Amino acid sequence: MTNTSIAILAHVDAGKTTFSEQILCHAGVLRAAGRVDHGDAFLDAHPLERQRGITIFSDQATFERGGRRFFWVDTPGHADFAAEMERALTAADHAVVLVSGAEGVQGHTETIWALLERLSIPAFIFVNKTDRAGFDAAATLGDLKRRLSPDCVDMSGFAGGDMPEAVIEAVAERDEALLDRLMADDYDPDAWLSALRGEIGRRDLFPVYFGSALNDAGVAAFLDALCLLTEGVAPDDAPFDALVYKVRHDAQGGRLTFFKVLSGSVGVREEVALPGGGAAKLNELRLYSGPKYRPVPRAERGMLVAAAGLSSVKPGDRLGAGRDIRGRFATEPMLAASVEWDGSIPAARVLQALRQLEAEDPALNVAYSEATGSIDVDVMGPIQLEVLKQLLLDRFGLDVTFGRLRVMYMETIAAPAVGIGHYEPLRHYAEVQLRLSPGAPGSGITFVSKCHVDELALNWQRLIETHVFEKAHKGVLTGARLTDVKVELLHGRAHLKHTEGGDFRQSTYRAIRNALMYAPSVLLEPICRFSLRFPRDDYGRVMGDLTRMQAKLDLPDMTGDACALDGEAPFAEFSGYIAGFMAATHGRGALRYRLARYAPCRDADAVVADAHYDPLADDTPDSVFCSHGAGHVVPWDQVREFAHTPVDVV
Repeated sequence: MTNTSIAILAHVDAGKTTFSEQILCHAGVLRAAGRVDHGDAFLDAHPLERQRGITIFSDQATFERGGRRFFWVDTPGHADFAAEMERALTAADHAVVLVSGAEGVQGHTETIWALLERLSIPAFIFVNKTDRAGFDAAATLGDLKRRLSPDCVDMSGFAGGDMPEAVIEAVAERDEALLDRLMADDYDPDAWLSALRGEIGRRDLFPVYFGSALNDAGVAAFLDALCLLTEGVAPDDAPFDALVYKVRHDAQGGRLTFFKVLSGSVGVREEVALPGGGAAKLNELRLYSGPKYRPVPRAERGMLVAAAGLSSVKPGDRLGAGRDIRGRFATEPMLAASVEWDGSIPAARVLQALRQLEAEDPALNVAYSEATGSIDVDVMGPIQLEVLKQLLLDRFGLDVTFGRLRVMYMETIAAPAVGIGHYEPLRHYAEVQLRLSPGAPGSGITFVSKCHVDELALNWQRLIETHVFEKAHKGVLTGARLTDVKVELLHGRAHLKHTEGGDFRQSTYRAIRNALMYAPSVLLEPICRFSLRFPRDDYGRVMGDLTRMQAKLDLPDMTGDACALDGEAPFAEFSGYIAGFMAATHGRGALRYRLARYAPCRDADAVVADAHYDPLADDTPDSVFCSHGAGHVVPWDQVREFAHTPVDVV
């Protein structure tokens, strides 16, 4: 049996959940369609989703049709949960983009479309709510062609059988051989259908259908077209390779790892290779459809399955043959908030709960300071914070609050620096010498060892590398996360009897911090890429606002009575303008934005002063040496005088 996974995406309130309910009814999964307002939607089963009436977590349904197995992957529509949507998309073979016929293409619709383009996912478009008064199909199609792609083609009426003349011509326009045959009046339905499937798969053409999910108009025909115009992935005998796209925890707290099989197959009780080395046995494989599942003995190419355990893997990781490949997600938060809770609750309990949520949503980037006991999280916006608060209460019984949302800065360095970390209390011993150098923008943290195995055994060197990546290291200006730094292991030393794994954790952390105390640090701020659509009459006012925030603008696109403006701006300025833009355009504008890059902060001195950060009161750059049978702390600027390895001066 072949497998096909299809993700459904939309701007919030476009009718995505109602549409999915109707699709699943026609597919035989449901006897009757649920409703968002009735709180009984099949894929919005979480209490928070039913309470708020929005999709928060990606979920999936499974059905069989025409000898094929389909995985229908529901994704959140709210921008605050865009990271969840992107993770789910990595499991999709095709996508269905729902557009409201009442509102047309909206800001988040364009964000979705850009993400599909980046991931090279073929897409179908269903224009919903066509029953609304004043709906204009031709105007909506023109909007799709202008704002999404000129290759959007109206295919309403075609779900098999005779191909409409307009569709025949659209297919031939994108295939020279077929165009020649069409000119010679040599039309062959099978050749055209095969070519159409290929053009959709290559993203040369995007089928557009119209209907009303609430009234179940056009949905059945769309499902028929979807099955006709997509092709399934067949099982193969290649080595097993799978992509982890989701992590969840069941009601008992058991961890479930969801993965898509990219090649080969894997069975219950077989071992899979894990990222970073090692392997794990799969004791159970589950095929989920909504909240229910059934065990399967084997997972083949194209299937989306869940396995219990696999505690070390994260979304984006690969299992099996591709285990050394690590995916990166484009959707990243630009806001952070501090977690606040009653002092009677141990910090360890709050941190443990947040770590479990971080396993499900790695973009949270939970940061804990042992020195101050503070915990910070990264988020996309205020709605996500509200959901996070409720999750902590419902799942863990923790009543927490959050400090004000703040722009998430980062730190890097401008020149190389060497740091030494020594940890030698009684019956412990480890020393690490690292060189930190500026990395390429956007490279994050990288590691390379220049230490010979004769000086330090390979197993210790690998352990040091693990400690470099196991947490988000802080800069020394504001305590913001360190990025774009190359870490080189220069020297290391262990003791035959007294060295334990935790000793190298201590020495590695201290070496990084020690180097940062010597390095010239640079504060980075997020720069967002934005796209604005608004009435032409508001051009002057919007341009004035963008100029005041030092935005860099592309040339404006004036089409009829509308104006489109794309550009970049510091997020610290732009985030405060979002509400102002809607006011300036009297609610008629559309806006989307995303993180483009990090750049040196324009107002670094003021931000650093406002942070009141003491680098010596947080992660320590000092070291612990042994003297007269007891450990004693050596201040960071004296560590080089006590080091046991030769000091490499930059």
